[in-house]
Amino acid sequence: MFVAMNRFKVKKGSEAEFEDVWKNRDSSLETNPGFVSFALLRGPEQEDNDHTLFASHTIWEDRDDFIAWTKSQSFRDAHKNAGRNKVHYLGHPQFEGFTKVEGA
Repeated sequence: MFVAMNRFKVKKGSEAEFEDVWKNRDSSLETNPGFVSFALLRGPEQEDNDHTLFASHTIWEDRDDFIAWTKSQSFRDAHKNAGRNKVHYLGHPQFEGFTKVEGA
C-alpha cells in the first residue's frame, strides 16, 4: 500500500472556494490501475490564524501505481486548471508519500 498526501495552506477566507474546486473537479482517479481511495481532509485553523490546513489523501495498491498515474493523461487532465481559481494559498502544496510497513 502507498499513501500519497498533499498538504495545502489555504488562506483564511478561501476555504469554501478551495472545497468547491475539489468537489467540482473532473476526476477519473477510480479508473487508474491500483487506485484504492481518495479523501479531502480539512484540518484546524492554524494558531497564527492566517490559514486553514487541508490535505488530499489517496491510497494506492503500491508506489508504482501512484507513479504511473502521475505520468498519465488522467493526471494531466486532473491538474490542467490548477492555479486558475480564486483560492489563495500560502506557499505551494507539500507532498508526502508513505509506504505501508505494518497494519491491516
